Amino acid sequence: MYKIFPKNRYENTLKMLKEVCPSPSVVFDLGVTNPFSEIMKQNNYKVYNTNGEDLDENPDIILPKDVDLVTGFEILEHLVSPYPLLKNLEAKRVFLTVPVNLWFAKAYKSKTDDRDRHYHEFEPWQFDMLLEKAGWRIVKKELWKNPSFKLGFRPFLRNFTNRYYAVYAERDYAERWPNKEKFTSYYRGVLNL
Repeated sequence: MYKIFPKNRYENTLKMLKEVCPSPSVVFDLGVTNPFSEIMKQNNYKVYNTNGEDLDENPDIILPKDVDLVTGFEILEHLVSPYPLLKNLEAKRVFLTVPVNLWFAKAYKSKTDDRDRHYHEFEPWQFDMLLEKAGWRIVKKELWKNPSFKLGFRPFLRNFTNRYYAVYAERDYAERWPNKEKFTSYYRGVLNL
């Protein structure tokens, strides 16, 4: 799956996961079983995964009754429209990560795997808006860098530029979209991380 293991991202993801949903807990991870699924299991989480179905075509996922948290790590950017999945998700809590749109690099596109292509790379405010419109209240968010030890201009910029956006959200049963108080605090809350 990976030629180079994304160690920094996995460390940040596990740290935030332990903060928002300590183990032992039951996690439903959007996407097929992957190296991070195994890391969660090693850290005393019970993990369910999807089976590789097209989540654009089938956004109505049936969750097992014992699920505490739904996760989606680097999965939503592959969907043409993540909104139906997020709107229809019968969960109380989600923890999601997505790649941030970088001004110095185009969206990722695998040359060999049609399913390994990014349809979206988000700016944080766009992802906030998507979640809020789909009925989620953002509780915690973080931006992470993706340090690169290669030579070159773009690898150098990756040491200083945020690449991943992580969000923990809870279902907003009050349906306060647009949640102006929270949404306008984006510039105060995220850019000062």
